[in-house]
Amino acid sequence: MVQSSRRILRGAGIAGTGGAVPDEVLTNFDLEKMVDTSDQWIVERTGIRERRIARDGEVTSDLAARAAVSALDDAGVSAGDVDLIMVATVTPDMPFPSCACMVQAKIGASRAACFDMGAGCTGFVYALSVAHELVAAGRYDSVLVIGAETLSRITNWKDRNTCVLFGDGAGAALVRPVEQGDGIIAYTLGADGARSEVLTLPGGGSAHPASHDTIDQGLHYIHMQGNQVYRFAVRIMVEATREVLDKAGLVEDDIDWVIPHQANQRLIDLAAERLGAPEKVYSNVARFGNTSAASIPIALDEASRAGKLKTGDHVLLVGFGAGLTWGAAILRWCKDEIHAG
Repeated sequence: MVQSSRRILRGAGIAGTGGAVPDEVLTNFDLEKMVDTSDQWIVERTGIRERRIARDGEVTSDLAARAAVSALDDAGVSAGDVDLIMVATVTPDMPFPSCACMVQAKIGASRAACFDMGAGCTGFVYALSVAHELVAAGRYDSVLVIGAETLSRITNWKDRNTCVLFGDGAGAALVRPVEQGDGIIAYTLGADGARSEVLTLPGGGSAHPASHDTIDQGLHYIHMQGNQVYRFAVRIMVEATREVLDKAGLVEDDIDWVIPHQANQRLIDLAAERLGAPEKVYSNVARFGNTSAASIPIALDEASRAGKLKTGDHVLLVGFGAGLTWGAAILRWCKDEIHAG
């Protein structure tokens, strides 16, 4: 998309946010009855105390649609005015059609184009960057960006190293035109496909089509080399933050809020310490666990509705995920100004 003829006509910012999580709560004490672990072991290593689990028959598009409706209500925009829906997910209802198409039907956004974004836990930041480009260039006026997951469906509940981490949920943001200099003012994206093997879902694709053998081998569950992911994540969150700040012409002290991918509280604390911003971090990982592409938008919605984000604040979104991928975005928060306009 970076071409000499590229024209930026206006800014693009978040006009509304929404979130949705299942009703069922799975606590660490519940997990003690399922696998060889303990509340103390989980909290000390991850900071997670509970997570939400989708009920039988509740699918990713259900949560995504709820979050989308909430974001539209927050923005004061009708579903019929949405031009594009992007759903960042690794757990769509089915391989095709896209989860975004399912959401379109459920919320009545009949004129919207639809597609899914596959960038793992970084998916929301990737999709937000695409929304920015399309809105800023004048291609679309209302883009729904959704991160939604039902990771409980691909979690091996006998593997204590992974099952303690993940939860289900969805978060959404509606991106609309704003004045240049407001909204999403910079972003950076990256990937290292040579390291893709450290976080995978091996089964179900063309490499390992579903069969009795792949089921027996547990290839349809998340496979993660946790130590390698952890070391990568701490480094890349700091590097991506410094890169996006440089693009925005800002320094670390200019950040008012950091909303990171909610993977692990120890990881978040270490990255925040290296950035000198531990008091600026918004975290809800203790209540929801790692919800992959949904984690940043769920936290963003909570922070917004709690009144923590003020007009003019510089908000940093930063994440990492399977791929390996990473991404960061800097927003000048202006949701109230969009409404006033």
